[in-house]
Amino acid sequence: MFGKKFLHAAWDWGKTGVVAVVAAILINSYVLQAFQVKGESMLPTLHNADSTFALKIQSAYDYGDIVIIDSRIGEPRSWLDPVLEHPLIARLRGDEAEYLWVKRIVGKPGDKLEFRDGQVIRNGTPVDEPYVLEPMQAAPEPVVVPEGKLFVMGDNRNNSTDSRIIGSIPRENVIGKVIFTY
Repeated sequence: MFGKKFLHAAWDWGKTGVVAVVAAILINSYVLQAFQVKGESMLPTLHNADSTFALKIQSAYDYGDIVIIDSRIGEPRSWLDPVLEHPLIARLRGDEAEYLWVKRIVGKPGDKLEFRDGQVIRNGTPVDEPYVLEPMQAAPEPVVVPEGKLFVMGDNRNNSTDSRIIGSIPRENVIGKVIFTY
């Protein structure tokens, strides 16, 4: 008698646990996900190993928003990518997702960006960026941000691989907006 009750209770707890894990993975994959900053490209705002939460159900982004991007701009994203990028799933797969980067939005579709005297000039107006670690040393060519894309840069402009190198980011490659850092 005790054995059947125990097995029934264990079965109920097991089902509840599986549902909870699946729900947590889905919420983390499609709504709110924890990310860990890797590298120093966002200094002084974010440091290596800082933890963040990104809201993934954003419909629009603004200048200055800090976002998580998929830097593989030549590869289309699928509905399964968010699940595969979940930290637990990625760890089990042995894929640490080095292609997920934290950057700041500097340009939106149609913006003309120029880079002079270490500063970003957007549509003819210098951009006030108090969060930038130091002025850019190398000035890339001017760019017009294409439709459906965003131009992103790290705050540590002299130590950041970003849109100046890989190009503007397709909107679907923006994973989410960082809303909390700890």
